[in-house]
Amino acid sequence: MTEVCSFCLHAQSLHYRTIMSLMLATSMCMQVVTPEVTARIAKLKNQITVGVVGGSDLVKQKEQLGEDVIHTFDYSFSENGLVGYHNGECINKTSLKEYVGNDKLNKFINFTLLYIANLDIPIKRGTFIEFRQGMLNVSPIGRNCSQDERDDFEQYDHIHQVRAKMVNVLRAQFADYDFTYSIGGQVSSLSSHLASHAAAVDLIRRVPHGMGQDVLPQVPERRRL
Repeated sequence: MTEVCSFCLHAQSLHYRTIMSLMLATSMCMQVVTPEVTARIAKLKNQITVGVVGGSDLVKQKEQLGEDVIHTFDYSFSENGLVGYHNGECINKTSLKEYVGNDKLNKFINFTLLYIANLDIPIKRGTFIEFRQGMLNVSPIGRNCSQDERDDFEQYDHIHQVRAKMVNVLRAQFADYDFTYSIGGQVSSLSSHLASHAAAVDLIRRVPHGMGQDVLPQVPERRRL
């Protein structure tokens, strides 16, 4: 029986449990993996199939786990499984633009940027909306902020609920979009999820030779979000 071990890279979500019930300790958002974790992963790979699932895009996954991440792990999934690699080869890529359509995306992005422009908050930097394959990452302060600014905004948001209020406005304004929203990390709100970590599990099951068929727990059929 093949054993599969997967790790959740993004600290904002619960770690996906495999049959081994093995998890990585939660780390701070956007921080680089420690040498101890790297060594542990290398040791595991000699014994079992190892995969990583992250909410951010592949560029950020490389920043956290190394440029060779798609070869370091047997499976590497960014954007919650919408972009998947197996042994260094791309096995899946799904686009939010194809799912929603450019006109709807433009309407959502324009409204959101105007909303952020009118926010009265202590600090704003840059990259307020980051387009990913399967979601839009919206940040009132801007993702270009420093780590200290992230920490300060997290405390400010805890008191003033900036992101929660923004999500409520977007949910009401675009009620017909069938988007799903969540507040993640220290500075962002994530909009229009196409998949959860279950998408990565689905992909593993579809890989030729049946990798993981007998070890991964059954997951609910993926909903259209």
